[in-house]
Amino acid sequence: MTGTTFSAVLMNTGEPLEFMTLKLPNLLPGQVLVDVAWSGICRTQLNEIRGKKGPDRFLPHTLGHEGTGTVQQTGPDVTKVRPGDRVVLSWLKGSGADVPGTQYEGPGYPVNSGAVSTFMTTAVISENRVTPLPENVPLLEGALFGCALPTGAGMVLHTAKVTAGQSVAIFGVGGIGLSALVTAASQGATPLIAVDVIPEKLAMARSLGATHTIDASILDPATAIREITGQNGADITIEAAGQTGAMENAYDATRTGGGLCIIAGNLEPDTRISIDPFQLINGRRIVGSWGGESRIEEDIPLFARMMDNQKFDLKNLVTHTYGLTELNNAMDDLEAGRVGRALLAVSPEAQETAGQSIPGQA
Repeated sequence: MTGTTFSAVLMNTGEPLEFMTLKLPNLLPGQVLVDVAWSGICRTQLNEIRGKKGPDRFLPHTLGHEGTGTVQQTGPDVTKVRPGDRVVLSWLKGSGADVPGTQYEGPGYPVNSGAVSTFMTTAVISENRVTPLPENVPLLEGALFGCALPTGAGMVLHTAKVTAGQSVAIFGVGGIGLSALVTAASQGATPLIAVDVIPEKLAMARSLGATHTIDASILDPATAIREITGQNGADITIEAAGQTGAMENAYDATRTGGGLCIIAGNLEPDTRISIDPFQLINGRRIVGSWGGESRIEEDIPLFARMMDNQKFDLKNLVTHTYGLTELNNAMDDLEAGRVGRALLAVSPEAQETAGQSIPGQA
């Protein structure tokens, strides 16, 4: 196969991403070539870039694990998609061949890539990391289906199984937290409480369905949540901030006698949190979440139906968009807490859309 792709590449952890043209490899059995339209920007990638996930044995390599695009070509034995299909790209595994990685030819050296990569214009993707995008979902909103929505909504629908009238408190209202919030609102959760330290994020959470907001830099969240709920904590707490304090506060704010605390944030290796184990005896539960326990090929059609039924408006979850070469700036903004859910406009069509209609776009 001939052709090239323009990509962001991590050369060394702790340094800015470098942008370069790479030569596309021949497709192996079970691989799919996708023209990327939109890519999500995730804190997991931020931690990887900053070197907060430990030693990186695969440098230099590409990044990005969620997005949308259009299939350009399929390798041998691929049956799941065909050229021309619009697809969701995700780190969550679906059906099909599992090809763990590939290698591009860089300017004098090879560049590694995992089973999915989206910080590039054209990408070689493993068949089990692509899922057809329902016709009613634009490529923009579909980019949320790759990570933010399955994780956030999955914690509400699958992990907690939230029902109408349950109290839910969400710690950290970035992309995953906001996804959890709009889903909890769609299920009738009340009171629905957003906790953060950035006023702009709390204002956005209220506009998306939060009944109450708490600025954790001013108020003790657990005390405030007990006052709001009128009991000794919330029925469900969800931590999506990736901070030790948020995890400990979320656990402390969960009611005893059956309340559930769900942890989704990423911490640096060897970081520990402290909890009162006596509360476990009192019936307070704490669990981790792996991608919201989502089943990607079942949940994508479910999210599409929820959009059709006006359960939530996903476009309003996107607070900022950036061009591919602005990715380092986007990561700085993410690290500083200046964005909710940000997307990269990778294709020319996406860039045109971003300039016209995306909330938060300068």
